[in-house]
Amino acid sequence: QVQLVESGGGLVQAGGSLRLSCAASGRAFSSYAVAWFRQAPGKEREFVRGISRSGSTYYADSVKGRFTISRDNAKNSVSLQLNSLKPEDTAVYYCAAYLGLYGGTSSDDYNYWGQGTQVTVSS
Repeated sequence: QVQLVESGGGLVQAGGSLRLSCAASGRAFSSYAVAWFRQAPGKEREFVRGISRSGSTYYADSVKGRFTISRDNAKNSVSLQLNSLKPEDTAVYYCAAYLGLYGGTSSDDYNYWGQGTQVTVSS
């Protein structure tokens, strides 16, 4: 089992950047695929970017070229670098984990979730 805690959210102007972090506790974090999802008010939770157990990354077309995911298994952490932020990126961002090589792009694929961190982009 793994526990996830997100941090790094905040208020930023359009065009700015943020770096979100997901700290994991528990055993064998390197055995988990990890992904970031986001949920804006009144909208469904959507997949943003994922990283497999082996380090391969996968992403949603809406953030292609702007968001980068990375992991540091030695530190039990996964980061999401958000660049060129737009007001439509405003949402609560969640870190999620799946015990397996690849977690997919559906929230149903993930067993463990953090509490979320708010990202607000002003125009």
